[in-house]
Amino acid sequence: MILTVTLNTALDITYRVGALRPHTSHRVSAVTERPGGKGVNVARVLAALGHETTVTGFAGGATGATVRERLAETAGIREALLPVAGATRRTVAVVDERTGDTTQLNEPGPQIAPAEWGAFLDHYEELLRGASAVALCGSLPPGVPVGAYAGLVKAARAAAVPVLLDTSGEALRRGVAARPDLVKPNAYELAELTGSHDPSRATQDARRRGARAVVASLGPQGLLALTPEGCWRALPPTREHGNPTGAGDATVAALLSAQVEQLPWPTRLTRAVALSAATVRSPTAGEFDRGTYEKLLTQITVTGGPTAP
Repeated sequence: MILTVTLNTALDITYRVGALRPHTSHRVSAVTERPGGKGVNVARVLAALGHETTVTGFAGGATGATVRERLAETAGIREALLPVAGATRRTVAVVDERTGDTTQLNEPGPQIAPAEWGAFLDHYEELLRGASAVALCGSLPPGVPVGAYAGLVKAARAAAVPVLLDTSGEALRRGVAARPDLVKPNAYELAELTGSHDPSRATQDARRRGARAVVASLGPQGLLALTPEGCWRALPPTREHGNPTGAGDATVAALLSAQVEQLPWPTRLTRAVALSAATVRSPTAGEFDRGTYEKLLTQITVTGGPTAP
């Protein structure tokens, strides 16, 4: 079982409009609602890849109840969210059908009480006992300590469960110091962590700070991976246009699934770039067309190689 942790879960609402224009009214052509948050999107992709997945984090209020109900109905996903007093947030994505671009609006998460955080730590350690890998994803809701991910990384390492960290800011800085097996920042998050806008130098710095391996998402420039085994770059065939929400989460799902399957790094990166691109082409986060994904698998360019002994 692969465990995904989403401390700041959400109900994702997507509106589609013919063309998004500021300061005007819009007629919405379609609306979709589904459980969201980075780790939830990761779990959805993992389930589509055939991996048994458990989702944990917090859920509260009417929105949280909807998230839990929808997750319970999703094949391949076990819902293990912890109830809290505060209300789960909503996110709103507005898709411009003319350009394919998306505008995102994110609400803040619920206030988490100290007792609720303590209960989650016990819940998390129990779930780790049956996990083959764990992904720690997304922002921290109010009330959760800024060093929360560092503690969760240490607990996973103590349980001998490989751990991937995908967050930003101070939570990332502290989490990296706890020595996760893999971190997956985007270009902005990597520069914020290291102070360097040179991806090669920044990934080296991130490893020195504690990460065993670093896979940086560089947008249209693909992925850069620096690992104990070597350094690789993976590029998509073309620049993708569409809904980028969930593309990074698809990358996390690909890397995590490939790690559990013990695939070599070039294959991991090929899967990650192909899944990310296929997700961008999908109108809804956490979804991809399998035919598109399988076609893209044959079009990814991977360069680099193992580290010399």
